[in-house]
Amino acid sequence: MTQAPPAPQTVEETGIERELLQGLVAKTLYTFGTMTPSQIAAEIKLPVGVVNSLIKDLQRLLYVEARGLAGDDIRGELRYAIGGAGNQFTAAALAQSQYVGPAPVSYQSYVDMIRSQAIANERLSRENLKSHMAHLVFPEPLIDTLGPAFNSARSVLLYGEPGNGKTSIAEACGNAFQDTIFVPFCFEIGGQIINLFDPTIHRPVDQTGALEEGVEGGASRRSKDSRWMACRRPFVLTGGELTLDMLDLSFNSISKYYEAPVHIKAMNGVFIVDDFGRQRTDPQSVLNRWIVPLERRYDFLTLHTGKKFSLPFDQLAVFSTNLDPEQLADAGGLRRLYYKIRVPTPTAEDYRLIFIDAARDRGIPFEEAVFSEFFENYYRQPKIAPAGHHPKYLIDFVISTCNFRGEEPHLSMGVLEQAWGNMTVS
Repeated sequence: MTQAPPAPQTVEETGIERELLQGLVAKTLYTFGTMTPSQIAAEIKLPVGVVNSLIKDLQRLLYVEARGLAGDDIRGELRYAIGGAGNQFTAAALAQSQYVGPAPVSYQSYVDMIRSQAIANERLSRENLKSHMAHLVFPEPLIDTLGPAFNSARSVLLYGEPGNGKTSIAEACGNAFQDTIFVPFCFEIGGQIINLFDPTIHRPVDQTGALEEGVEGGASRRSKDSRWMACRRPFVLTGGELTLDMLDLSFNSISKYYEAPVHIKAMNGVFIVDDFGRQRTDPQSVLNRWIVPLERRYDFLTLHTGKKFSLPFDQLAVFSTNLDPEQLADAGGLRRLYYKIRVPTPTAEDYRLIFIDAARDRGIPFEEAVFSEFFENYYRQPKIAPAGHHPKYLIDFVISTCNFRGEEPHLSMGVLEQAWGNMTVS
């Protein structure tokens, strides 16, 4: 597991230009009013010692002024507020960027962290993957095909008929990775701030305690850098809403800082493109956008200033589709999807097990004779392939019908026939 970055002890150790941090402190005071160094430190996620150094800079420049002690205790902290020439300095800082929040980490430290916590460092065992797929019914040999693909940290295409578990398999893969990684709230490059941490994507983990750092003659305790959040490996699921614009930096012309694209937020984790081929952007264009990342393992992003920069492309990219792979892209595009795995239609026995699980989960007694007659009449004789999603829908329709009739939910041919009619299009 990657070690937590140690907290910076000086402004220089933050890796960020002093003037940018001075501006961040000034904007924080402007936003929240009079504050103590500890309160500022809690907002910008830097140690109090570093904040005090920045406040001294601003005092020397007559940008902030002391407003007395916080409370009656003479040992309490001084409070500070914008004053004098500080209003003009703060206005200039806000004109450059209205970002107020945790201090950024440097671009280079983020790149180094991506490489140190690569997803390839974590290997899924057969037992681990199987336990995370225990709620699914699938042919036993399939897990031996999926495991090496998920451990490859490359691209994977899952294809097959709709409703047979491709998305569920991809989600199980995302949940199977257990390592803790470190995600910065934001990073800085070329004087621009790129917001990265997303609470809807990044799942923080509790990491109490400090780092131990060996020194000559003993050991000292050094706290971790609060600009980095300890999180589970991210798992991002996109579908038909995915567009090429979502794969580029988003610059807010009012707040004047960037939001990282969705696949960058999935860095060191799993990025899933569900319903591949159903997006508003054609699949060949999506693959063309990712030719370099998928092949060379780095991606290029562009600032509104025209400056380009690269980031390591470290993630397991999973594409899931109901379409024939040859409809998605030409041979060159498909070649870049490293693993191509067909998720099969369930066998009659697998379908029966899925049906039993669906009925049990909703508290409906399973009737073997009723199920056998239903399967014979609606699948085997008309030669309709069973689909893994059918049982859940059928059971839901059974419950709705029985509740409407004022009956206890149960399985009968009459109720199942009506459920089938609601589920299919004649």
